[in-house]
Amino acid sequence: MTEDWRTRLTPQQYAVLREKATEAPFSGEYDLHFKDGTYACAGCGQELFGSETKFNAHCGWPSFFDAKPHAVEFITDDSHGMTRTEVVCGNCSGHLGHVFEGEGFATPTDQRYCINSLSLAFSPTKGEDA
Repeated sequence: MTEDWRTRLTPQQYAVLREKATEAPFSGEYDLHFKDGTYACAGCGQELFGSETKFNAHCGWPSFFDAKPHAVEFITDDSHGMTRTEVVCGNCSGHLGHVFEGEGFATPTDQRYCINSLSLAFSPTKGEDA
């Protein structure tokens, strides 16, 4: 399956989705993207986030306050000398980013899904431009 992923993804997407890399802050195409539509896994197409849950956390990565039901899974991540909660695609287990709680954002869930743009593919709502 590794070769299949390498042919389907760009080298940068492969590094994020399959090797758990993180794109540089403020470099991703969806950081300040606020069109109506759906964000899906760039690897397998699983719908992950609706645009109605996206907000600007000023952190340099796309931020969402909730995922679509059963779209993602959570894994304890003890890398880099800290404990965080990794967010992966519920379908293909591709690395998406991390979720943080209790940071003081006025969101309905008090959560911030900090997601790599490279792990996402956007589909606009009908009649909306990408």
